Amino acid sequence: MSRQLFGTDGIRGVAGEFPLDPKTVTAVGSALGKRIAASGRDRQVVIGMDTRESGPELAGQIAGGLAQHGVGVDFAGITTTPGIAYLAKHGSFAAGIMISASHNPYQDNGIKILGHSGYKLPDDEEELLERDIFAYVRDGIEPASAPLAVDEELDRDYIKHLESTLSRSLEGLDMVLDCANGSATHLAPILFSGLGATVEAIGASPDGRNINLNCGSLHLDRLRETVLREGAGLGVAFDGDADRALFVSGSGRIIDGDAVLFIVARYLKAQGKLPGDLVIATVMSNLGLERALAAEGIKLRRTPVGDKYVLEEMLRTGAALGGEQSGHVIFLDYATTGDGMLTALRIFEVMTTSGQTLDQLASEFRTYPQRLVNIRVKERKPLEELPAVQKEIEDAVAAFGDSGRVFVRFSGTEPLARVMVEGSDAAMVDHYVNTIAGRIRTELGE
Repeated sequence: MSRQLFGTDGIRGVAGEFPLDPKTVTAVGSALGKRIAASGRDRQVVIGMDTRESGPELAGQIAGGLAQHGVGVDFAGITTTPGIAYLAKHGSFAAGIMISASHNPYQDNGIKILGHSGYKLPDDEEELLERDIFAYVRDGIEPASAPLAVDEELDRDYIKHLESTLSRSLEGLDMVLDCANGSATHLAPILFSGLGATVEAIGASPDGRNINLNCGSLHLDRLRETVLREGAGLGVAFDGDADRALFVSGSGRIIDGDAVLFIVARYLKAQGKLPGDLVIATVMSNLGLERALAAEGIKLRRTPVGDKYVLEEMLRTGAALGGEQSGHVIFLDYATTGDGMLTALRIFEVMTTSGQTLDQLASEFRTYPQRLVNIRVKERKPLEELPAVQKEIEDAVAAFGDSGRVFVRFSGTEPLARVMVEGSDAAMVDHYVNTIAGRIRTELGE
């Protein structure tokens, strides 16, 4: 049975519309509550949310569905996705639920369900949940909502955990944090200033509708301008639910997830803490990362796009480090999922241990010219059924040979086709990304 509700990052949609309408959201809570009640585990779930205006209503509806099976809720309020993962694993909870649509605009929202292990549910469990969700909707479940009160001790426990992963003070390190008007708004300044850093926060005035709006990891211009204007040591940009982080160096250089993987992998290898001298990344990571790691004697293994697949390969191979170019980096020694604040701590650890600036640490990392084009599509038709598109892709692959890569896929969360082309020749990259995107637009465009 193929999943209809769950995508690569939980259930996502426009708040108030299917599948995030009151009846279906209540059914999600009830389906999960049914499974928890039958499992014999603690009948308690931890729920958190980002700053979207729809968050409290969705959290209440899930809690209402859970209550139908005698499952209670501890409510963390505004927190991060990795925070919920940590609490689910280390608290007396059968599961954790995060209400967030990550980097999407405020109109969207989502439901991420994490098991007591702190990991996202396996595909087969999501399929079973879907079956029950649709059954409840079909049987006419009535929307329900339960009142929720924030337990601030939950976030404090999470922050203490993050603090415990860094043995050095951050005194003397001045930084700008772009909190994306999202989950990191209150937590990140508390964490880093508490460790001794001088912190200036921007994108830290959420109003329910400005999450990710011209700020955060998708929009780095303001952060870069602030770092340069203030002469700060670096800047950190989070996304809406703070499970990813990107950086701006003191000189204004953008440090993406690939550069983070290189900096940290080289450091861990020198410390003897990189099992198998192996890093896991996705097919979207730049060819420059692969070449830079190879020069350090480190292997790169690629997976399909999505942190879920990176994590699966890390668990399969015993790798301790993996991530995505987007800044979603997983440190399995400390967490079960990507964590933007934890990623920042690991970068700060390398800086304070080595005595080097972020510019110095990234100086040996060079990316190949890469372009990513998104095309809105009216349907996700298999690429093998589009011979004209296939020919454009094959022509590009043949032209680049070993000096470049071509990757085309459909988004798992939006009606988009994504075309990525990279290579040593920027003009060739531009030519082929445009021809492939143009052909897809002709065949599938809205």
